[in-house]
Amino acid sequence: MSALKTQILPLSDAAIGEAATLIRAGQPVAAPTETVYGLAADATDAAAVARIYAAKGRPSFNPLIVHVTDMAMARSIATFSPLADRLAAAFWPGPLTLVLPLASESPVARLVTAGLPTVAIRMPAHPAMRALIAASGVPLAAPSANASGSISPTSAAHVLRSLDGRTPLILDDGPTSAGLESTIVAVGEAALTLLRPGPVDADMLASVAGVPVIARGEGDAITAPGQLASHYAPGKPVLLNRTEPAEGAFHIGFGPGASDYNLSESSDLLEAAARLFAALHEGDLSDRACISIAPIPHEGIGIAINDRLARAAA
Repeated sequence: MSALKTQILPLSDAAIGEAATLIRAGQPVAAPTETVYGLAADATDAAAVARIYAAKGRPSFNPLIVHVTDMAMARSIATFSPLADRLAAAFWPGPLTLVLPLASESPVARLVTAGLPTVAIRMPAHPAMRALIAASGVPLAAPSANASGSISPTSAAHVLRSLDGRTPLILDDGPTSAGLESTIVAVGEAALTLLRPGPVDADMLASVAGVPVIARGEGDAITAPGQLASHYAPGKPVLLNRTEPAEGAFHIGFGPGASDYNLSESSDLLEAAARLFAALHEGDLSDRACISIAPIPHEGIGIAINDRLARAAA
C-alpha cells in the first residue's frame, strides 16, 4: 500500500474531531482503549474495513471486534439473549468481548465478521475510544494497532514502530491500563465458550453467568480474533518459564530476582499484565539474540498472560 505520513496527536477534543473526520472519510486511525491501542475504522464501510486489513497485513479469515458506545448501538448490530444481557450489565463498559448472532438488519460490513453469522462486540471503557465512536457516529471495527502477528501496542510509540506510514493518525493518551486484549466469550444457550482469556477471567464470568464456562478446543475453527497459534510475537525467539536468565537473552522477570525488565517485583499479576507487551517490545529492540521469561503463575489474569506468551513463543 502507498505510504502515508503518520501524525501523532496528544488526546484532545480537537484531536478526536480530526480522527473522526478521517474515519468518516474511510481511513483507519489508531486510538487507545483500556486494553491496547486499536486501529479503528467505520465498521459499516467495507472499504474502510479493508484498509484495516491492508494496514495490518491481517488474514481476511480473522474477524474483527466491533466497538460500541451504548446498548442501543450494540442491539442494532447483534442479537442479545438474557445471558448476554447479564454479562453486558456486569462487565460493560470494560474489557469483555461477546460473540453473538448478527442482528437481522445489522449494518456491519461482512468483511468485519469474516463471513460468519456471528459478530464480536465490545463496549470499551476508555474515554478516548468512546469519544471517537460518538464523534464518528458509527460503530468502529478496531483490532490492535500493530502489524498482524506482532507484539500488541500499549503506547503510541509502539503503534508508530509497527504502523508508521500505514495510518494517517495516532491519538496518544499514554500507556494503556489493562495491557492485555479483552477476554472473548461466545455466548451459548446454556454455556459460555472462552475463546480468548483476558482481564475478565473464567471465575468472574461464571459468577455472573450462572452457567459453565468451557474452553475452546485446540484445532477448532477461528470464530473470533486472537486465536491464531502464532501471535503477539517479537522478531526473535521467546523462551518461556526460565527461572534464571537464559545465556545471551534479554530476561523478563516476575517477582524478586535478576532481570532486564521486571513485570512486577511484588509478583502482582495485574501489574504484570499491564507491562507485558511493553516488556516484549523492549526485548525485541535490545541487542540480545533472544528473550527469556520467568514463570508466571497460571491463575487469574496469569492465565491470559500465559496465553499471550505461548502464542509469542510459537
